[in-house]
Amino acid sequence: MCGLDIFVERDQVVLIKPDRLDAWSRGHICAKGTTLGAMHHDPDRLRVPMIREGEDWREASWPEAFRRCSELLNPVIAEHGIEAVTAYLGNPLAHSFSLSRYAGMLIGMSGIPMVYSSGTIDQWPKNVSSHLMYGGMWKIPVPDIPRTDMLVVMGANPAVSKGSLLSCPDVMGEITAIRKRGGKVVVIDPRRTATAAKADEWLAITPGTDAAFLAAVCQVIFAENLVRLGAAAGFVNGLDELRDLLADWTPERVEAVTGIAADRIRTLARELAATERAVVYGRIGTCNQEFGTLASWLVDVVNIITGHMDVEGGLLFPKPSAWSFTELSMPGLEQGAPNFGRWKTRVRGAPEILGHVPVSCLAEEVATPGEGQIRALFTVAGNPVLSAPGGELLDQALPALDCMISVDNWMNETTRHAHVILPGLSALEQPHHDDLVWNFAVGSGANYSPAVFPPEGGRPEEWEILIRLACACQGQAADEVDVSVFDNALFDVMASIKGFDGAALRAQYEQQGRFSAGGPQRLLDLTLRTGPFGDRYGEVAGGLSLDVLLANPHGIDLGANVPRLAEVLTVPDGKIVLTPPHITADLPRLLARLDRPADDLVLVNRRQLRSNNSWMHNVPALMTGSNRCTLQVHPDDATRLGLVEGEPATVTSESGSLTVPVELDSGIRPGVVCLPHGWGHDRPGARTAVASAHPGVNSNILSPPGFVDVPSGNAAVNGIPVTVSPGASLR
Repeated sequence: MCGLDIFVERDQVVLIKPDRLDAWSRGHICAKGTTLGAMHHDPDRLRVPMIREGEDWREASWPEAFRRCSELLNPVIAEHGIEAVTAYLGNPLAHSFSLSRYAGMLIGMSGIPMVYSSGTIDQWPKNVSSHLMYGGMWKIPVPDIPRTDMLVVMGANPAVSKGSLLSCPDVMGEITAIRKRGGKVVVIDPRRTATAAKADEWLAITPGTDAAFLAAVCQVIFAENLVRLGAAAGFVNGLDELRDLLADWTPERVEAVTGIAADRIRTLARELAATERAVVYGRIGTCNQEFGTLASWLVDVVNIITGHMDVEGGLLFPKPSAWSFTELSMPGLEQGAPNFGRWKTRVRGAPEILGHVPVSCLAEEVATPGEGQIRALFTVAGNPVLSAPGGELLDQALPALDCMISVDNWMNETTRHAHVILPGLSALEQPHHDDLVWNFAVGSGANYSPAVFPPEGGRPEEWEILIRLACACQGQAADEVDVSVFDNALFDVMASIKGFDGAALRAQYEQQGRFSAGGPQRLLDLTLRTGPFGDRYGEVAGGLSLDVLLANPHGIDLGANVPRLAEVLTVPDGKIVLTPPHITADLPRLLARLDRPADDLVLVNRRQLRSNNSWMHNVPALMTGSNRCTLQVHPDDATRLGLVEGEPATVTSESGSLTVPVELDSGIRPGVVCLPHGWGHDRPGARTAVASAHPGVNSNILSPPGFVDVPSGNAAVNGIPVTVSPGASLR
């Protein structure tokens, strides 16, 4: 979402600078944003399809590659049915102009019964709580940081992530501004992160106990009669039930397990209740832990009962200018839960949650023989061998697949197992208008960027690739598909959702000579024009369209978020479900955690400023400096364990063991050690020269596949019990 000035000479990017006129980012940029040219020019980036024959790879033409896809898929489906086919959707998909708009075509048209995604390593608890509380899995309220006077940050590090499920230009500048105007910032995290270093206070919580901490905050608010619903009054159900559920969760009861003093919990509750503009923001550390759904739910509950829901400076629901497939998520739930546990996985028996199961189930579903065994896999912009718990098991299982097709621009640790790799265009070879991340923005706006470079002749766009693969699952020859037929059908469905005749609109585009080729540009124009600020094809004077954005190359600022709770809620009676049974049923499990003996050491994860999960480690400029893949250990723990800075340590969990250099860090809670994620680039056959020269270790080797947040199935990659001892020399 950050505006860029890209300077090109002779088809080479020579410089990328922030666009200081950009209506949204206003000249803000991060280190990763400057490297799109390096990614585009990366000699390891695939530009033609690759077909594997035995252990050897060869380049292929697009028609041959598509024919090979059909040859691989047809016998699998003929013998075992479409149930033997699945897909893994990775994080970069959300940031791709084509993939983000057409991934649903692969899922819906193909008949694949289910997919796996990076969502169940990340934010699925937030999807679950939002779905049950507000009526939609993507109805996620965001903190109004620019206008708040008290910000409590839990399990988030926006100094590194730049905001996650939160889009805010120069977020750290805004956090600094809170303090400058006399406000207060509190960070609750096992580590003294770069964000905590800029805060007024850091509370070093025990990993995995955020829900217990928040339950105690709620208990104080009820016990001291501090509840005020403010703007949400009249839109809340279950307040009395919530009071009863949390009546025994006193600060004294959770003090020992959370590591935060009862007096401080009580004082923080009072501060939140007394501050007119205050907000609690919880992110990935509150999601990918043992009690992620309870923590995600209670973050919103605290905001609601302190009067900070649907008000300036509190939580607000964004209004993106272009609507997207996220608006088509499932309707709200009542007592029955038709979108939870409709089926279970074949091997582990993991229940389905919002159409997904833990991504760690994929390895066992591929490796375990029997009816329903996965025999064909699509991966789309993902690297689950590194990113998924149990990735080592998946690495061992993938060679047994009868068919593996990857839509990816690199031969990485996962795609090296594919039979066919179909590369998409680089970010600079396609236009861009973000769809997903505006759903989490502190304001509304729109910004379209045309492609910097034209794609080489004959290269299909990613949306065309996905349609062809979906048709191949239906028995059509992938190389013979008329993609325009299916693209038109998608457009017509999308138009009908907003009350328009798609065929008539397509005829109008043909007459005007605009977007007649279809594809994501035409879809973007549709979703802009029928969005909340759109011109509705001439019905609203001065409304948005893609032509308007083309005339405003620095984007359009449509204003800060405004209260809109009533129009957002789609639960049956139009009121927030404050105590969803699917979530509150997990409170006894959290209660048992209070009496569980403390682990000697637990492992937590960390994001890094110059990493985006595993997929930007092949950029030379992002890999300079000292080794960033280190085990951070408190000096007191290092002394008692015999660890020395810079020397190796062996870290062991119930699922595996690895050796990694030690980094002493007094800004981490004793009893906690920390590894970054996204590393482990030491697999033979991967063709990423820069990443392979800086391999690091894969932290997911230590992630037990079955260690999940029960209500959501999200992986718990924070709070893993481990042992640490001096390791053999790495030299």
